[in-house]
Amino acid sequence: MDQPLLNAHNKQEFEPAHTAEHILNATMVKMFGCPRSRNAHVERKKSKCDYILDAEPTAEQVAAIESKVNEVISQHLDVTIDFMPREQAADIVDLSKLPEDASETLRIVRIGDYDACACIGAHVSNTSEVGTFKIISHSYENGVWRLRWKVIL
Repeated sequence: MDQPLLNAHNKQEFEPAHTAEHILNATMVKMFGCPRSRNAHVERKKSKCDYILDAEPTAEQVAAIESKVNEVISQHLDVTIDFMPREQAADIVDLSKLPEDASETLRIVRIGDYDACACIGAHVSNTSEVGTFKIISHSYENGVWRLRWKVIL
């Protein structure tokens, strides 16, 4: 099969952190029923994600988020990539954040059975390469919960 034509990517991701972001997003969706992060900045030293929530998570919930992300990482799940038409992808993933000029063929990144997301970024091939997920700090203002975190290799 020919390589599909995708939109150009303008970032150089730190693969362990980018993969951890996918696991974090899936965890937030599963725990809080919220959308994936509204805004994310993923870097080698530290990262942040913003989530739209009705209330600030409790200390127990924050600990549970960190624990669940690390539990998923420890399962050594394969990170796989599928290419599919946008119409087919819409049955699997949320396409609401897709840019208007997104390609008709989408790249779907899967982390085992835990997460699937349309993404053109770089990832590890197995969660065993991610390291440990650590929440650094968090804040809540005007319905937005900002989570700062990092991965420790």
